[in-house]
Amino acid sequence: MNLLLNQAWLARFLADEPREKDHRPPFRRDRARILHSAAFRCLQAKTQIHAVGENDFFRTRLTHSLEVAQIGSSLTSQLKFAESFTALAEQLAVNKLDLQRELKPLLPSTDLIESLCFAHDIGHPPFGHGGETALNCMMRDHGGFEGNAQTFRIITKLEPYTPNAGMNLTRRTILGLVKYPSILDEASPQYAALNLPAHTDPHNLRIADWRPSKGLYRDDLAMMNWLLQPLTESDRKLFTSFAKVRSNPSEFLKTRFKSLDCSIMELADDIAYGVHDLEDAIVVGMITPNLWQVAYDELKSCSSDWMRANVEQLTKKLFSNYHYERKNAIGALVNYLITHVRWKITDDFDDPLLRYNAELPDDVICVLNIFKDFVFKYVIRDVETQRIEYKGQRILTEMFQVFDSDPTRLLPRNTVNRWLNAEEQGKKRIICDYVAGMSDAYALKVYKQLS
Repeated sequence: MNLLLNQAWLARFLADEPREKDHRPPFRRDRARILHSAAFRCLQAKTQIHAVGENDFFRTRLTHSLEVAQIGSSLTSQLKFAESFTALAEQLAVNKLDLQRELKPLLPSTDLIESLCFAHDIGHPPFGHGGETALNCMMRDHGGFEGNAQTFRIITKLEPYTPNAGMNLTRRTILGLVKYPSILDEASPQYAALNLPAHTDPHNLRIADWRPSKGLYRDDLAMMNWLLQPLTESDRKLFTSFAKVRSNPSEFLKTRFKSLDCSIMELADDIAYGVHDLEDAIVVGMITPNLWQVAYDELKSCSSDWMRANVEQLTKKLFSNYHYERKNAIGALVNYLITHVRWKITDDFDDPLLRYNAELPDDVICVLNIFKDFVFKYVIRDVETQRIEYKGQRILTEMFQVFDSDPTRLLPRNTVNRWLNAEEQGKKRIICDYVAGMSDAYALKVYKQLS
């Protein structure tokens, strides 16, 4: 069993020597490039949950990403302890301490896992899923749009740290940000086959019709090929495989695997979404004790012994008049989720970064899913949130059409230069990059200028 890390994962697309007397390790340099990027700074003006953001107490995409980074580093630390190897050691019938000694070196450094958590949301457009849907509709015949794909495009191409390689991050950092190693137009529904209307009128844009699947843009296939060069042919084929074959044009396809680093980052994101976004909604009154009863009943009967024993006390603290008691409950929930993380084998990969992932046991996943589903149903799908997202998708659709009608007149000079130098099939992608890179507030400002 090969546990040696391929040194190719430390390579950058462009040769890059540290500046004079710069002794930082590669992932610390990646972390700095992300922290100092315009795309990361823009997260401070993108609201995490729009209806919550109408109040004084709310999380932005930036504060969410900082919390994800804290949880991600805690998960990584937890994976170093012997307890996290117990289930895997039993599965492999090996000594737990031997397995711990062998696998610990695979874990990402604090610099690396924080880099992934800081950058995981930088590709999300203004106005949440409404904005994503609008841009996917506008790009329906040109490769589509999806937030994770845009993140990949920003770090490998758009962020102007280099002329044509974006932030020029290490290969392992980029791999950790790829949640879905497929091409988006292969994973998404085939919209043309669904006989959907053209939807040039933004007033009639239905979010359910134009949701994208998950993957990377065909425009960025060359960088994806470079990223996966260290993999054997069998590893690449398995890594990029879908969980199923599409049986009808409306089906979404998802890849089956992600890297070890990505699995930790995604768990951290899920925990922050399920627990901290719930906290915001409770504080501003979106979630009342009566509404919470739905989640309470599910948690009271879930498979987690810890949750069944503690849900009543946690509920009292979550809705307490004392802020510190609510914080105590949130901390207890996050601690419960983090301290149950464990190692797992994904499949028969040659590369250890793909062979091993982080996971939560079924009973703990059950708890996390109850929180995530509750937040989605009663916060994300809340009518106030949906109205704001609907307004946002109209704004982005109308702006896209205006810019597409007269790009050299209405786009900024740098964007015009990119548009002029792009091949014909890539010109709409340039417009999409510009619109997707706006913050919520800036999108509103530009829209008012054009109205």
